[in-house]
Amino acid sequence: MKLSNAFQKLSKNSEKLKRYYQYAITKITPKKWHEKKMELLLNERFLKASSCEKNRILEIVNYYNKVNNKFSIDQKTPIYQAARLKKEGSWFYHYDLTMQLAAFSGDLLFHYLPGDVQSIPSAPTLVKSRPISDANENSILLKLNTIRHFNFVKDPFQYADKKDVLVWRGACYQTHRRYFIENFHSHPLCNVGDTSRDADLGKKPFMSIHEQLTYKFILSIEGNEVASNLKWIMASNSLCFMVKPKFETWFMEGTLTPGIHYVELKEDYSDLDEKINFYLENEDDAITIIKNANDYVKPFLDHDREALISHLVLQKYFLDSGQYSKINHLISIDSYIKNECL
Repeated sequence: MKLSNAFQKLSKNSEKLKRYYQYAITKITPKKWHEKKMELLLNERFLKASSCEKNRILEIVNYYNKVNNKFSIDQKTPIYQAARLKKEGSWFYHYDLTMQLAAFSGDLLFHYLPGDVQSIPSAPTLVKSRPISDANENSILLKLNTIRHFNFVKDPFQYADKKDVLVWRGACYQTHRRYFIENFHSHPLCNVGDTSRDADLGKKPFMSIHEQLTYKFILSIEGNEVASNLKWIMASNSLCFMVKPKFETWFMEGTLTPGIHYVELKEDYSDLDEKINFYLENEDDAITIIKNANDYVKPFLDHDREALISHLVLQKYFLDSGQYSKINHLISIDSYIKNECL
């Protein structure tokens, strides 16, 4: 499987080069061009859309950005300006945010927290991840670090042709991941392993996504926050197994339904045997969940729609923070959300 590992690395490097190129082009392109491009996108994909599609888009916008009240940029919290955005942490966070801000005025101010975010900020802040909670409105989700978290692949294997085993590979730096490996690294229905350099019990070599796709069941385990493999599992012809997620990103993990989009496991994985055997004996049920998961993924593959939603999430943030005069191409969030779906 060295060839598949090399291909995966080559593919990722190709994606990196593509982003470097897009970033350079974006930086040298006049602001007016980005504004015009967004104006056309708003017209074609929102203003001309059906009432049903408008409502769905705005429901999603309000899910990512749950702030319902006006607020001021908090002087006690780090403030960022669109025109002076500097790289902090991974360059790919900087890339994604730069691309999403391209059609906005460089004078706009905002709070921003890059990286793996496990808590809820004290002020409305742009983040990649947040805890799944009824009180997470200060965490405004953006589609960030896409090269890692939105890495969809085409599965060449049919479910029936895959191995009757559950697979997982990952670094076990967190207690809950170590617990799983300690208890299941030698389980007969599992091919799971810790790929971290200092791993002891359950240490196994890296396995490419292509090779993991040869298994019927793929485990998704959260790390510092969300599990990065969840998206490509749900886009595949394999069945996703996971404990109910505690964090969410742009993928809206908090809206996933157990038994519909994935197979839910207990926190201690004590039902793993039972669940694997059930879906081995009930292939139709497995295939139904896989189809539902595939359908869930499809909207995230529509790049124009995703760009539109990202723009509206940011527009809502800038409007709610009192920066109305600096925004072009305004779409009223409230004017459509009450319309009936036609």
